[in-house]
Amino acid sequence: MSDFQQFNSLNINSLQEPVLQKLCDLLEQKSDKGWRKLAHVIASDSRFKISSQELYQCSLKVMMPDGSPARSLLKLMGERGCTAKDLTDFLQTIGQSEAIQLLKPPGIKVIVEPESMAVLSGQMVKLSCVGSGHPFVNYQWFKGQKGVPLGNSSELVFNPVHGHDAGSYTCRVNNGYSYDFSTWAHLDVVESDLKSHAGLPGLPAHKVQICTHPQPQRLMAGEQLVLECAAVGKPLPWYQWYRNGVALKDGTKKQYTVSSISEEHQGLYYCKATNGNESELSREVDVVLGTEKLWTNTAMECTEEELTSLTISEKENEELFAVDKVALLIGNMSYKHHPQLKAPMVDVYELTNLLRQLDFKVVSLLDLTELEMKSAVNEFLLLLDKGVYGLLYYAGHGYENNGNSIMVPIDAPKPYRHSDCLWVQKILKLMQEKETGLNVFLLDMCRKRNQYDHSILIPESLKVTANIVFGYATCQGAEAYEIQHPDLANGIFMKFLKKRLLENKKVTVLLDQVAEDMGKCQLTKGMQALEIRSSLSEKRALTDPIRQTACSPESLARNLQWAKAHELPESMAIEFDCGVKIKLGFAAEFSNVMIIYTRITEKPAGIINCKANITDFPLDLNVDPKETNKGTPEETGSYLVSKELPKCGSYTSYTRLSSLQTMKENLTFTVCLSYMYQGIEEMLDESKKVDVGKPLIAKLDIHSGNRRNLSVQTLHSPCRSPELGLGVAEASHVCSSPLYSQSHFNAYHSNVRTAVNPGTCPAEIYSGYSTVSRRSRYFPEPIITYNVPEETTDDNN
Repeated sequence: MSDFQQFNSLNINSLQEPVLQKLCDLLEQKSDKGWRKLAHVIASDSRFKISSQELYQCSLKVMMPDGSPARSLLKLMGERGCTAKDLTDFLQTIGQSEAIQLLKPPGIKVIVEPESMAVLSGQMVKLSCVGSGHPFVNYQWFKGQKGVPLGNSSELVFNPVHGHDAGSYTCRVNNGYSYDFSTWAHLDVVESDLKSHAGLPGLPAHKVQICTHPQPQRLMAGEQLVLECAAVGKPLPWYQWYRNGVALKDGTKKQYTVSSISEEHQGLYYCKATNGNESELSREVDVVLGTEKLWTNTAMECTEEELTSLTISEKENEELFAVDKVALLIGNMSYKHHPQLKAPMVDVYELTNLLRQLDFKVVSLLDLTELEMKSAVNEFLLLLDKGVYGLLYYAGHGYENNGNSIMVPIDAPKPYRHSDCLWVQKILKLMQEKETGLNVFLLDMCRKRNQYDHSILIPESLKVTANIVFGYATCQGAEAYEIQHPDLANGIFMKFLKKRLLENKKVTVLLDQVAEDMGKCQLTKGMQALEIRSSLSEKRALTDPIRQTACSPESLARNLQWAKAHELPESMAIEFDCGVKIKLGFAAEFSNVMIIYTRITEKPAGIINCKANITDFPLDLNVDPKETNKGTPEETGSYLVSKELPKCGSYTSYTRLSSLQTMKENLTFTVCLSYMYQGIEEMLDESKKVDVGKPLIAKLDIHSGNRRNLSVQTLHSPCRSPELGLGVAEASHVCSSPLYSQSHFNAYHSNVRTAVNPGTCPAEIYSGYSTVSRRSRYFPEPIITYNVPEETTDDNN
């Protein structure tokens, strides 16, 4: 018999005296749920047969000093066989819930309480409650006094949560005999326009983040002042408003209101949100009294003195800052219908490491199709918000028609037109709609005209934002070149940009100096020159600090979502039946390129010729088995991270997985172990299946393009063009392999990558360069040492 059954079958006269005493005290209070009502209900039950005379004798007990009518009644019921379960039923009939709590069987209680929190509208939210005896108990959630439909499990899930879900919740735990209620949990929902992002990740526990900041106010005397601040966090944040640094006694809610403002209410306001673990301050805003309207949307005539009075003077030594910094880097190399490129891989890798030193959230992607490029740009746009610095770098084939820059994806047909590609000016328009603090475009591509694209693109009017910077690797109508090593390549633009990118200078000043450096390069003199287009009016630099004080609910949720796309699988140890132990490690070369390395860490003394391989990858990745399980990272094509990957002799193998953005399902593979026992010539095999989920960029499912409507669209034209053919010069220099081209100096051509003779250059320009054979007309640089990015899940021991 269970504890529940034993307790419920217990005769009430056997209950502990403290329980009986508390029970009698409750029943003898003046109410319609007292002992007389209980006696009336018992009298109608034929099992106990309590007479009127017996009830009268019970009532007389009140005349005695220590007499208790309720205790006398309970004694009579116990003598007639009344159990704790019977008494609970009678108490439930008269609605005496407080007394029922005294008769709960042991162990019926809530052991995990739901936690109060503030969340964004559109997130997936869970309130959890666990009762002792779980899962053999029943649950019912209540919002206020009303039961929640379908709220009959341990977790109350809102997917997604909406504003009308805000409120106070409690959960009743019930085992059929007694019940317990959880504490109240308060759910605050901050409204958001994020309607299409159900299932967004929540804020980590113990964190707090302000997502609605107060706005500056200019009011007339007597008007109402309303300042609002909203934060998300777990536990639920509480608020304190400050004016001129002094806490306001009545400012302890999300909204601070003054019904009639006067001079004493002027000042600098801000709000502090805290949840007991962390605190965050809102932006500071001015509240002033005034009657003048400074600006008008209508043009007007004014004198020079009036114009001076309307000019906003720049504060001395005012520090500019970014709300956040986000960068999307795309390098296209492995074109399906056009010549292969080499430089984008190294350029994107080096720029990634430099931007991370400047606190940019960097996403670096190689070899994207048109659909994948549009989806990646959409994800990039979702990270932008007011005051955010956005940087887009592209290296690959491209062209420019009528001032419109076009980026070419790897699946572009031959010939390609703008309808097969991405239009840079359209992306800029969408970035402006986010009210970004700085928009930087670095385009490392050719800008020659595409003779097969006769369409005339008419861009939408751009806003006058004075925060746009374009850095073109070459002039309009010209080509962009790369320097190539036997295995690695740099673009000319990146060769000079990387030397100055970390300098604390205004972006345009920095690019001007890069242009000067490039102009001194005899290798490309007269063929490639950096061009800068800018409307930047402030001294904004890529080194500006980040102050995350103006983060909207959308950017908060999207940052959390994007962070998931940079998670590597955890390293893992696998033990086979024969006693051999293998460790799997993972390293990120790019956001869509991952290295898997296997190490045999332990093997029994009697085993020889032991080797581990990984195989059976998802078909989405199109992995060539011949290119897996190599003895060195370089053999896989991974030249950039090889220095920091573990090298443990014959017991380590490496596999490079690229194009992770194409994955539709989890990354699964088989670890195969082949070994031989000493003295036995037969090879034995064992295998284990491994599932590491979706690594890195695969989590965003950008391969599908249907998670949301694509905002980066190109205009289609009815014009037709003949099939693009390669000229003699182009055809003679197409690389047979993207990694082992014999040419050392190529260009991003408008349609294909061409090889160009740089001409004769002074000998001192090439001092220290490696020797080049007579066949080669190009000039390689010395081998460069590269730093490995931080993404790795092994300790390299």
